[in-house]
Amino acid sequence: MDRSAPGGQLSVATAQEAAPRLTRRRRRQLVLGGEYAIFVVVVVGLVASADWGQIHTNFANWSIAKQLFPDVITVGLRNTLIYTITGFVLGLAAGLVLALMRLSSAAPYRWFALVYIEVFRGLPALLIFVFVGTGVPLAFPGTNLPGGVYGQAALALGLVSAAYMAETIRAGIEAVPRGQMEAARTLGMSHGRAMRTIVVPQALRIVIPPLTNELVLLFKDSSLALFLGLTLTERELSKYANDVASQQGNSTPIIIAALCYLIVTIPLSYLARRLEARQKRGQR
Repeated sequence: MDRSAPGGQLSVATAQEAAPRLTRRRRRQLVLGGEYAIFVVVVVGLVASADWGQIHTNFANWSIAKQLFPDVITVGLRNTLIYTITGFVLGLAAGLVLALMRLSSAAPYRWFALVYIEVFRGLPALLIFVFVGTGVPLAFPGTNLPGGVYGQAALALGLVSAAYMAETIRAGIEAVPRGQMEAARTLGMSHGRAMRTIVVPQALRIVIPPLTNELVLLFKDSSLALFLGLTLTERELSKYANDVASQQGNSTPIIIAALCYLIVTIPLSYLARRLEARQKRGQR
């Protein structure tokens, strides 16, 4: 045994070798415990430093919240759902056409679809709403979209979502095995009929999860309809909550509107995850 000092004391090197080493599992437990401790300290600090009286008065005022009902549902949420659903339907139809054009053998169709997709995916949605609200009436004088503001909102949301849906649907069409088309052509089907009855239905089933996510994004983007100049009966959730908050000098309407958004978006997001998981299980 190596001894470096009188009295038989072990050397420092020998003592370090004799000391027990932490296992990888133990180190991981210590790191995880430290992360939890940091999280608890931050949460406790925020809770302790917040002025709960002001938070209750300005963000959770029940007397003001009661005044919002039922208009926040019958006006704000109803219009938000109308804008979202009509925009989604228009975007889905346009996206399917653009996806087929991207896969067309005719070069002009492919170029048009490519330019459209790149332009509208690269522009902020706000600019699209401003263009629809001010640019379309100037470019096409005397043209009135059906539904007024509802039609303008549907067109703006449809233009934005069509670019994203087109790429999603195109990927779904390309994910359908080529043998499906070959078998249909062998049975005497034309290319167009095979696409309509065999390929496209399968592609749409494949892309249901990402299309559900797109619906969630559209539901939130519908708040941009306020730039179209909404009347009192045409206001969506964000516009309605902002107007009432300005009148009351209180932010409680904003919180109520946020809860209305979450009531719709959280179930839709959960549905999208379930559909994705189900699709993965089906592919195994």
